Amino acid sequence: MKKNGFLFLSLLLATTAGFSSFHRRETGIVAPEIISYVVDPGKQTIGFFWKDGNGKRIENFQNLKQFLEKENRELVFAMNGGMFNADLSPQGLYIENGKLLSGIDTVQNAYGNFYLQPNGIFYLTDERKPVVCKTADFVFSEQVQYATQSGPMLVIDGFIHPKFVEGSANLNVRNGVGILPDGRVLFAMSKNKINLYDFARFFKEKGCSNALYLDGAISKTYLPSANQVQLDGLFGVIIAETREKQ
Repeated sequence: MKKNGFLFLSLLLATTAGFSSFHRRETGIVAPEIISYVVDPGKQTIGFFWKDGNGKRIENFQNLKQFLEKENRELVFAMNGGMFNADLSPQGLYIENGKLLSGIDTVQNAYGNFYLQPNGIFYLTDERKPVVCKTADFVFSEQVQYATQSGPMLVIDGFIHPKFVEGSANLNVRNGVGILPDGRVLFAMSKNKINLYDFARFFKEKGCSNALYLDGAISKTYLPSANQVQLDGLFGVIIAETREKQ
């Protein structure tokens, strides 16, 4: 019985490609589970989506699936890609297919997570290079194909955001993105409520020098390979991996 129990626990904690569980024990408490997915932009196709070809907002993963099907593509992975305004327009910088659709927000003193300085930008170049940087470090270029602004930064040059408090009772579901040492992109979402410090530590312990918070309570992930299929929701920007239908 003990042997079987150990085997079950080992299997439970094992990770599979693109999916992991993050647990940390402190005084008997187990940290919330983290859904994570790794994308190599050089081999996989990442896109940012806001509206369809007719200018209609996509809004959720179900609508994105239907939109992609018309183009003979399928949805592999999706996550809400940043904060948005009341009309579901992107908050701050948004670039899609090289086109600037929303201007950069450089306001320093305002309320909310977006304005917890420094905030940052996640972008992809036309050479498929992914970057997470502080907003102040972003440089406009024709090479930027996709970009979304959000905040706060989670990890900055290898350090957890200095304003995060370890053990904070400010808990929420959260999602974010970071760049791994090998240049691949790490997406993550907590399945349960977590504070910003612990969420940032997840990215730091994975080796991300820079990571960006995307959003909180409304966050959802579509990842069938990990039995995570959340098709509903109401979002501005959606970040997704797609591929041609076989």
